[in-house]
Amino acid sequence: MPTYRRETRVPARLPDVWAFHSTIDGLRALTPDWMDLRIEAVEGPDGERGPDVLTKGTRIRMSIRPFGVGPRQRWTSRIVEREPDGETPVTGSAYFVDDMVHGPFRRWIHTHAFYADGEGTRLVDTVEYRLPFGPLGDAAGPLAKVGFEGMFRDRHRRTVERFERGPETGAPMGDGDEL
Repeated sequence: MPTYRRETRVPARLPDVWAFHSTIDGLRALTPDWMDLRIEAVEGPDGERGPDVLTKGTRIRMSIRPFGVGPRQRWTSRIVEREPDGETPVTGSAYFVDDMVHGPFRRWIHTHAFYADGEGTRLVDTVEYRLPFGPLGDAAGPLAKVGFEGMFRDRHRRTVERFERGPETGAPMGDGDEL
């Protein structure tokens, strides 16, 4: 299965970066505008609507329309692993994994990993994926990395810029907030 990976050092402590990435507001703030993301529903593992933290078992129903072209692509993902399962890491690392339950790929497994690095954090995104269209999609799989690069480069840039502003502006950004 093809794999995409991107790593960046973020100028903030692990608990702060972890807390930001563990929320739906973090997802909104990190998704490039050109993806035209809409969050349609978030359901916690016990069925609660709109949980504050994306814990193991949370499902996110969303849609995207990259560059405003074509019909909206529906996407449902779920958090299948999360360590630690609480809100604050107590060790030097943390991660969560989401997979695509329904969407445009045959397979999508996204691992968000965070490692303490002095006063900063190493953020590592790893995506294992399979494109649609069977053997044709498999042949084109390695080329998809070109498309992922722009999106993940933007996500990592947004993460770094958010924390470069300092802890006093640490509230997660919502839709429409400028970086």
